[in-house]
Amino acid sequence: MHEITLLINIVVALVVAFIGGVIARRIGLPTIVGYLLAGIAIGPFTPGFVGDTETISQLAELGVIFLMFGVGLHFSFNDLWKVRSIAVPGAIGQMLLTTLLAFGLSQMWGWSISSGIVLGLAVSIASTVVLLRGLIDNGLLSTPHGQAAVGWLILEDLATVLILVLMPTLANTSGSFDWRALGITLAQASVFVLIVLFAGKRLIPWILLRIAHTRSRELFILAILAITLGTALGAAELFGVSFALGAFVAGVVVSESPLSHQVGADVFPFREAFAVLFFVSIGMLVNPIYLFNNIGQVLALTGLIVVGKSILTLGLGLLFPWQARTALVVSAGLSQIGEFSFILGQAGISLGLLDRDQYSLILAGALLSITVNPVMFRLINPVEKWLKTFPALWKLLDRHNPSPFQIEEKLKDHVVIVGYGRVGHHIINLLKEMNISSLVIDSDAERIEELSRLEVPNLYGDASNSEVLTHAGLENARALVLTGPDEDANGLMVAAAKQISPSLPIVARATTEEGITHLANLGAGDVIHPELEGGLEIVRHTLMKLGYPLQEIIRYTDAVRHDHYDAQINSEEEHRLLHDLIHASQHLEVTWVRLVSGNELVGQTLAEANIRARTGASVVAIVRNGKVMANPKSQTIFEAEDRVGLIGDAEQIESAEKLLTELEHESKEEGLEWET
Repeated sequence: MHEITLLINIVVALVVAFIGGVIARRIGLPTIVGYLLAGIAIGPFTPGFVGDTETISQLAELGVIFLMFGVGLHFSFNDLWKVRSIAVPGAIGQMLLTTLLAFGLSQMWGWSISSGIVLGLAVSIASTVVLLRGLIDNGLLSTPHGQAAVGWLILEDLATVLILVLMPTLANTSGSFDWRALGITLAQASVFVLIVLFAGKRLIPWILLRIAHTRSRELFILAILAITLGTALGAAELFGVSFALGAFVAGVVVSESPLSHQVGADVFPFREAFAVLFFVSIGMLVNPIYLFNNIGQVLALTGLIVVGKSILTLGLGLLFPWQARTALVVSAGLSQIGEFSFILGQAGISLGLLDRDQYSLILAGALLSITVNPVMFRLINPVEKWLKTFPALWKLLDRHNPSPFQIEEKLKDHVVIVGYGRVGHHIINLLKEMNISSLVIDSDAERIEELSRLEVPNLYGDASNSEVLTHAGLENARALVLTGPDEDANGLMVAAAKQISPSLPIVARATTEEGITHLANLGAGDVIHPELEGGLEIVRHTLMKLGYPLQEIIRYTDAVRHDHYDAQINSEEEHRLLHDLIHASQHLEVTWVRLVSGNELVGQTLAEANIRARTGASVVAIVRNGKVMANPKSQTIFEAEDRVGLIGDAEQIESAEKLLTELEHESKEEGLEWET
């Protein structure tokens, strides 16, 4: 039998992680907790199956690379700049103070200086995944307080990259700090960053765009993987810096490309799968017996992470002019540690700065702090009320500037169109004429370039991937229009859109009668079947030729659409509308005529024009500058380009149309001829 150790370890790790993640979610905990416990279950310190730590750890390196690539891909100097007054002093101050406290705790336990520094750095950095989950679950992500917390984490992510670059200098065994090694490390990292940022910023987006033009999804994904892994490996082999820095810089460069949203969507499955293996590999390093025997140290470190970091953050709120609620939200969000702490801890083990038992303490602190983090968010309101009972303290804590920072206004009141084919093209042109903003999503690079030339907001990517759809601002959109013929993809988009914005109107395209019902059940308000729609158009034109009024025809055809194009007249609404249609042939219709510039009626009131006496037709409405004036008053003055609504028989309408479209000099010439 062939040796399949790698395959066995991957399968077992993923299956156990899946079980652990499901159990964690069922009891209301983040899935990370389940993955870490799964690692403990297959680790060398527990009975049963024992995974190959070395094999899974190598796979976990890919998890680190994809995690850091994702951080770089979503890194935004603009987001950080908007909250700089809070994030910069807050993150730096909190990290320094937390590191000092954890270092002091480690010295009480008899750890070495280098181990204490690594411990302090690891517990000073919060988990981005856990923070975002907490902000979303509590409706805080879009608030100024939530944005401040996100900016704070962006700075901590940057700090993590810098720490990983500098950590090898801590491993110096000579007993004195090696400034020369530090200088060489910084120089190598700087050269790498400069080369990738300046050369890669032009080359990498260009490569991705050229690959996108091939319309090969496989080549595009391969290009992303080659860039990500190649840059990370090149950073380590050619410049002697960490995989993490290489992956982060690659992400920053790719984020400059207009294709970055699709890159993020394509990398997402790899990032999630290998991140799971990363968390499992961490759990395998934990010795539960050691933690049980040192429960006092576990609780002390957890207390520092949960309570100590929260108090430090609130204390910084006393020093800086922040809003009190901002300090409370940030305190709750940062009272945990996660994936980047694990990365630092693993780097510490590989450099000989930590042993496995010390790393087990960091992991135990992460597990417990992540578990209680939802409780910290629920304490925000009670703590805020309690602090307000001390007016002097509250005044000191809530002494923010009169004009706190504002969140940049995002695209809103727009229509999202998926697909820029023939139908999408017509919709965009129509919306432009009506001054309605729009956003187009398409996976064809040439169409995206055309939209960019036309200055139409666009996103490159496959919208059936919810990662791309989240960037379309659906929560602020007026409607979503799906023009593509792929019913399965449209179904995924409808389901994802309804999760993002439950009340969003959705118009979707179907190609089968089963698809019509399926999309409607998923939440599409209007489902259009082009072939059946053509049949309805034939019905409409036929009825119009037979003299039936347009409004009644429209009402009837709309009822057929809402009944999913059922050809049988079987609903009560369809019976009623068909009855109205049959008996409406004698009803008068509204005819719209444009009042041309230069007509004698321009500048006259309705009373002066006396259209009814002159033609027999009656004016029932006027449309001017996009606004409808129903039943206008006799003193309403006609203006050029008014659209005038008339009712009357065919002869009366014809006479009124001639009166409204005739130029003044033509009328005078006809008068002279008559006099002659």
